Amino acid sequence: MVMTRARLQELWRYYQMGVLNTAFGLGMYAALVWLGMNMFVAQLTAHLLGMAFNYLTYSRHVFRDAGPAKLRFALSYGVNYLLGLATLALISRFVASPYIAGLMSAVIVSVVNYFALKSLVFRRRAA
Repeated sequence: MVMTRARLQELWRYYQMGVLNTAFGLGMYAALVWLGMNMFVAQLTAHLLGMAFNYLTYSRHVFRDAGPAKLRFALSYGVNYLLGLATLALISRFVASPYIAGLMSAVIVSVVNYFALKSLVFRRRAA
């Protein structure tokens, strides 16, 4: 894969939205727990709301020239979630800190997620 200027700009937008999406998801989780919701229910609720928010940010800001792909997006996020769990489990066998293991897993999964979103979810519209 060639790293063109357009691809680098798209990657930059992807990680900009990634920071925003992460803040949204963690903020939702924290707010729901603060409001008294069970942390596991809050995690599920924040994940679902975050997934909808992520779809909007990625489809409107990162992959602007792609056609709509809500079902493919939801399926890719399900696989992404499972990949994140598996990666975290593997890394935590070698890294003692759960925070560092979580960060390493997030970085790895975010790279895979970019390529999944780029090639499987947000495909360019036919001209």
